[in-house]
Amino acid sequence: MKNVRQNEILKIVQTRDVETQEQLLEELKFRGFSTTQATISRDIKELRLVKELTGTGGYRYTQSDRKSSSTSDTRLRNIFKEGVVSVDVAQNIVVVRTMPGLASAACSALDAMEIEGMVGSLAGDDTGILIMRDNASAQQFGGEVHKLLR
Repeated sequence: MKNVRQNEILKIVQTRDVETQEQLLEELKFRGFSTTQATISRDIKELRLVKELTGTGGYRYTQSDRKSSSTSDTRLRNIFKEGVVSVDVAQNIVVVRTMPGLASAACSALDAMEIEGMVGSLAGDDTGILIMRDNASAQQFGGEVHKLLR
C-alpha cells in the first residue's frame, strides 16, 4: 500500500502545483487514499520531495534530483559542524547544544543524515534533543559526534 500511495504522490506533484501537505492529503483523499498528515510527512521525506518557487511566486512540491540533494546534505553537515557547541548523552537521549538560533539547523542536518538508531529530533533555539532507539545507540552516536567536533 505504501508503494502505491507514494507512486500516487509522485503523480500528483508532477501534474499539479501542491504547496502544502494539507493540499497533498486532500488530493490523495480525492483519489481514494485514506492516510494521515504524519504519514504524508514521512512519504515526502522518503521520496525526497522539496519545495521550489513557481513562476507565480508560490511554492510547490517537486522531486529533487540527486545532485541538489547531495549539495543540500553537504550544506547541512557544514551547518552542524560550525554550529554545534557540545553534545551530551543521557541514557537514550542525546542533547546537542548549539550557537543561539542554530539548533533547528543542526537537528535538520542530523535528520537528513539518516543516522541508524535515531528515532527523531526536537529543536529549540540553542538546544536539540535526539531520541535514540536505545542507550547503546546514544553512546555510540555521542562518541562519533565528539570526534567530529574536535
